[in-house]
Amino acid sequence: MKLTKDTNILIVGLGVIGGGYARALTKQGFHVRCITKEQKDIDYALSLGMIESGTTEVDPILIGNADLIVFALYPQVFVDWLRDYQHFFRSGTLITDVTGVKRSIVQTVQSLLREDVEFIAAHPMAGRERSGVEYSDDSVFQGANFIITPTEKNTPEAIALCYELGRLLGFARITELTPQKHDEMIAFLSQLTHCIAVTLMTCNDSPSLEEYTGDSFRDLTRIAKINDEMWSELFLLNRDELLRQMDCFAAEFSRFRYMLAMGDREGMREAMRLSTARRGRFDKPKH
Repeated sequence: MKLTKDTNILIVGLGVIGGGYARALTKQGFHVRCITKEQKDIDYALSLGMIESGTTEVDPILIGNADLIVFALYPQVFVDWLRDYQHFFRSGTLITDVTGVKRSIVQTVQSLLREDVEFIAAHPMAGRERSGVEYSDDSVFQGANFIITPTEKNTPEAIALCYELGRLLGFARITELTPQKHDEMIAFLSQLTHCIAVTLMTCNDSPSLEEYTGDSFRDLTRIAKINDEMWSELFLLNRDELLRQMDCFAAEFSRFRYMLAMGDREGMREAMRLSTARRGRFDKPKH
């Protein structure tokens, strides 16, 4: 299958990421429809021309007509949805996801999925600290990273289509990782950073701190405004890798604390110089 303007795309779960996909793909001229829980989200998307149509019902005809289905659901909801409704898929349908953990999800989905339907897993590394379709914005994909996590069960055609999807959405870097390597990386790059932001906000309850803060604290804790339902599920699904990264961070933080306690200015400066050099590699590429 190749993505053409005649490709029927169905998005299941019209939240902040599903809404971003809908906005971007509709702008490219694709036929985008959705299934989601709340009618108000469908009404919002229709009012802005983000989708052609949508429903809160599990519509067998809508599902059966889809060539590509994007699942933008919480991990366990995604698995349950497939278990309950995959019999509505047309043979040859390709499905993908936006899930933030891969090992357990990819293995589970590929083991329960029909042989005539293919699942190619992907993770758009671009989100918002708020949830809901009204906060969706496809501009966050520009310059961001898109990770594909194929397995031996995936065909070259499906992988190529996922690359094309990433390009159409506007991602600057599209890479492949194994599900295991993905979860190792995401534990450090995303999950640990959210843990740090949350604990920064909970470790000090002094009153009126917001009256004194500067931008550095705001920047560092932006992601502390967190979807507790989703992120707690993601943390638990990747518990072993996240615990390992938390231990590494705690050890490095203790090392820096020791340098401060010992008055080791040169040691701190060396760590700061290394930090500055490494941080430069993380800036988004300029267009």
